[in-house]
Amino acid sequence: MAKIKTGFFCQSCGAQAPKWMGKCPSCGEWNTFVEEVIQRNEGGLKAAVQFQSESKPKRIEEIIQGNEQRVSTGSEELDRVLGGGLVEGSLILVGGEPGIGKSTLMLQVALQIKGKRVLYISGEESEQQVRMRADRIGYRDPDCYILTETNTQNIMQHLMAINPGLVVIDSVQTLQTNIIESSAGSISQIRETAAEMQRYAKTTGVPVFLVGHITKDGNLAGPKILEHMVDTVLQFEGDRNYGYRILRAIKNRFGSASELGIFEMRDNGLREVSNPSEILLSQRDEDVSGVAVASTIEGIRPMLIETQALVSTAAYGTPQRSCTGFDTRRLNMLLAVLEKRCGFRLGTKDVFLNITGGIKVDDPAIDLAIISAILSSSEDLPLGKHCCFAAEVGLSGEIRPVNRIEQRISEAEKLGFETIFISKNNLKSIGTLKRKIQVKGVSKVEEVFRLLFS
Repeated sequence: MAKIKTGFFCQSCGAQAPKWMGKCPSCGEWNTFVEEVIQRNEGGLKAAVQFQSESKPKRIEEIIQGNEQRVSTGSEELDRVLGGGLVEGSLILVGGEPGIGKSTLMLQVALQIKGKRVLYISGEESEQQVRMRADRIGYRDPDCYILTETNTQNIMQHLMAINPGLVVIDSVQTLQTNIIESSAGSISQIRETAAEMQRYAKTTGVPVFLVGHITKDGNLAGPKILEHMVDTVLQFEGDRNYGYRILRAIKNRFGSASELGIFEMRDNGLREVSNPSEILLSQRDEDVSGVAVASTIEGIRPMLIETQALVSTAAYGTPQRSCTGFDTRRLNMLLAVLEKRCGFRLGTKDVFLNITGGIKVDDPAIDLAIISAILSSSEDLPLGKHCCFAAEVGLSGEIRPVNRIEQRISEAEKLGFETIFISKNNLKSIGTLKRKIQVKGVSKVEEVFRLLFS
């Protein structure tokens, strides 16, 4: 009988050590090493030497380039995030908080994809629970099969028998293989089961969706190698106080990693939001101070979002700086620019900033809108409902140009805005076509203040 060998693995990053250690040398986390059983093949090195691979090196010009076949999932938002649809043999990891709607999204994809037999494998719910969700969604697809199984050896037998065109596994933390003698959800189990699904996807050309849990820090649970193994990593996020969900691409080997899709959670499932500005712009009957609209771009999609600022006197001596949906450090930088370059005394005032819709924005083109909202709230003067902004602010107070300004202007014009403020350097790159919207080029923050409040 072979001797059972054990090893210690970090639950945070998956690093392996021969003995227990208090602090992980790879990620620096404390008390994350756990002991797991490792089952190694005796004479593994000898078997590896005797193994002969059928593949051989080829010159790059000898490799026949294949056509990248993409299959629509039936969801325009998901197709956009994936880069145009599903690629054959791709392995896609979908992560998100508990209750955010990952299982609902995957079941909708399984039920609405056309022309493919789908196998939906659930390790967390029973068949009756999956059927209840399918009835609530309201889809009917006779080619969707439901399997409640966690053992990968049994799953492979069903995959060979059904021969599906798409596989959905909910979730990868519940899978377990007989090769590793440890409990489901451990580092070694997640690594080995994900590797088996990867081999299946690459050898058969069948796309595989893996649903993954996240930790309390917001990172995907399991070893970091899991994100390196898959082709695409999607993050499903949103605020539970809002009915909107955002699907964001973190990694994508077959498309852009800066795309996002927006959904609305309803009683009958997730509804696609084709026009994001409808949820990011509030409908106001009268003008209020501290509100500015920015024209931003996520991936290839232009969006208009509303920024809200509140400036008030610090009640406890030390001013507060609070942001929702925006980087607090960048807000402090913009406030320092207003203080140093423009002479606005904001160092003794509380500043609160909010991006409506519950989304997070990192586009630098939102800088001018944030500064305008802060000045509007500080002076208690409204900006008007029909003006928007698209420019970056530099440390010397200059208004810097941003990319793809034509798309930003067209989106603002389509939504009925009358004026847009951009950098003067961007005026050279826009066409001479007549527009209904008035384009104003500015070069300094002081110039923006004069145009808005003079």
